[in-house]
Amino acid sequence: MAEAVIMPRQGQSVESCLVTALYKKKGDQIHAGDILFSYETDKSSFDEESKLSGTILELFINEGDDVPCLETIMIIGNEGEDLSGLMPQNVNKPEKPAEPEQSVKTSALDRPPEREISLPLIPGELKISPRAKIYAEQAKVDLSKIIPTGPNGRIIERDIIELVNRGHRSYNDVGDAVPSVPQTPGSAPPFQKGALDADSSYTDVKLPNIRKIIAKSMHASLSEMAQLTLNSSFDASAILTFRKNLKDNRNEQSSFNTLGLENITINDIILFAAAKTLKHHKSLNAHYLGDTIRYFHTVNLGVAVDTERGLVVPTIFDAEKLSLNELAKETKKTISEAQNGSISPDKLKNGTFTVTNLGSLGIESFTPVINPPQTAILGVNNITRRIKQVGNAALGVPPQDIFYDCMGLSLTFDHRALDGAPAAKFLKDLCSNLENFYLLLVK
Repeated sequence: MAEAVIMPRQGQSVESCLVTALYKKKGDQIHAGDILFSYETDKSSFDEESKLSGTILELFINEGDDVPCLETIMIIGNEGEDLSGLMPQNVNKPEKPAEPEQSVKTSALDRPPEREISLPLIPGELKISPRAKIYAEQAKVDLSKIIPTGPNGRIIERDIIELVNRGHRSYNDVGDAVPSVPQTPGSAPPFQKGALDADSSYTDVKLPNIRKIIAKSMHASLSEMAQLTLNSSFDASAILTFRKNLKDNRNEQSSFNTLGLENITINDIILFAAAKTLKHHKSLNAHYLGDTIRYFHTVNLGVAVDTERGLVVPTIFDAEKLSLNELAKETKKTISEAQNGSISPDKLKNGTFTVTNLGSLGIESFTPVINPPQTAILGVNNITRRIKQVGNAALGVPPQDIFYDCMGLSLTFDHRALDGAPAAKFLKDLCSNLENFYLLLVK
């Protein structure tokens, strides 16, 4: 019995998904478990497996289509089955084929955008999707060298991309179609065929969907907020000693390991301290909503994660209620899901405060950009060696200079939502909690 394959809904907030790859075409025989297509949401990517075996009787999408969730993508069944009850409502009834003479005389501008369009760049009737046509015009490619891979010999966007990757240019850039220009004394030599191919100094790569979303979000953040960054530092000796003790005990294979403790990192410690400190600084654990500020009673901690597809910020919910070990475990799991693209979109929203760590890359100070509508974001910097004076002559302890491990923190806050003093107090308390980390563990 024929069945419809629909676009899955990955999370309640997702309304549509972008089809990034099609692995099957109409008429293909498939088996349960075969990968039919790949798709992505704003932040995650997925592969869709077939749940049944049969033949693809109808296919309603192309690569690059933005498909609403739960919409029919294809129909799988056996030849000759009745498909009338499975056809999506937005599929138009087939039109009567146009006469050949009329097809040749019809201008591309007179045709509706859904239909195949003929370009006048090469002789004859050319079948090309509207999306591919736009990209072809922008890339200025020579369509006479195209190899169509779409249905019924239709040129689709991936064919244009392949042509560009092979280095082919348009008639107006290279090729015999460029008329020769007589050279006059002092003028530049005429353009030679293959000149750009022989000296290609750049590559144009189309922006992926996630990069467009990141760009839009960051631009909105900087253009709509009054952002200000405060930089501070703290003595990291306490957290480094704590971390070393954990590692030494794990390496000794002692009974300490039977407690089931995670491999707790410096980043886990920073996240733990930030979550505990935010409980007492509501203006930084909030959303700015125009004429309203929403203060949260729990800390939903956003963790900036660098992935192959771009920056994503998954959320650790109720982070202030977790122990250090629980937070470390949940963070590692969430980061892994974000990096392999399997994270649920529901875990990529509702953050109340974000932490981004560039310390491992040697960054000493930077200006993190707020993730709207949050009111603040914390940037974690690297560890450096500094000198400070200890001792007090009045107490009979001679002052002396000592080296210590210093870690920098950069806090960006929205000046519309709070002033500099509350932001500075949070940063001061956070530094103090990290310098006295053992006390923070028992609070």
